[in-house]
Order: sequence, then structure tokens, then C-alpha cells
Amino acid sequence: MTADDQLAGFLAKYTPEVAAQAEDALAKMRQRLPNAFQMVYDNYNALVIGFGPTERPSEAIFSIVVYPRYVSLCFLQGATQGLSDPQKLLQGGGNTVRHIRLDSAATLDEPAVQQLMEQSLELAMVPLEPSAQGGLFIRSISAKQRPRRPT
Repeated sequence: MTADDQLAGFLAKYTPEVAAQAEDALAKMRQRLPNAFQMVYDNYNALVIGFGPTERPSEAIFSIVVYPRYVSLCFLQGATQGLSDPQKLLQGGGNTVRHIRLDSAATLDEPAVQQLMEQSLELAMVPLEPSAQGGLFIRSISAKQRPRRPT
């Protein structure tokens, strides 16, 4: 089974609406970051697809996180790098990660979100290489998981 097939199987556990939103968000991220390495974690709480310049999780810049009721875009380095967020779009109070809940994949096209993404790319510890080959990698699958559909 290919990594794409496995990811499709992970997404199939969600409601059709959430799965479609996640697929649309992933398509936009892949278009925007065609050379990124995509690391998939089917974790206990959520499905996470990280985007970074290498296969090292610590270097990931963004992730799409799929929860039973919604999808989020996480900024994995911005909280410590001082992202400018004048519209107060970023949510969360952690020391490293901030996120934006996606109403739809179209949220990724909003100018303020694109500006935050550009800042994150500029501030990244390791930049994305235009010549990188990237790819999709299944990094972990948790044996025990919370339900993927709302209860």
C-alpha cells in the first residue's frame, strides 16, 4: 500500500465533510509548497500532516491537523519566531505552536493567512529548498485512537 493510499484510508475514518475539507486543504498546501516533505502522524487525538524542508519533524513549518469536527492549519515555528499577526487570527497559547481553524480550504487563500504563511517561511529555522523532491511519508500510526467522527 502506498503512502497516498494509507492517507486516504486515514481520512476515510472522518465524516465526508471533514475528510473533503482536509483533502482540499492538503491540495492547496501541496500546490503552495510542492517541494515540502509531508510527514503523516495518525495520532491518538487527530490526524496530522506536517510540511517541512526535510523529513525531520523538528524542522516542520506547518501542519494540517484533522479533528473529528474541523481542520486546522498549525504554524509550528511562529510562536517563538515572533510572527506579526495584526488581525489576531492565530489561536493557542503554547510556546511553540499557533493555529488557525479553517472554515474551509478557502481560508488558506485569505490575504492575512497567506501573509502569516510567508512570514513563517521566511523565519523558518531551515528554509524550504526549491530543488527538493519532498514526498509523503507515514511517520506513525497510534494503535489507540479517539473516535474520528463526532459522538
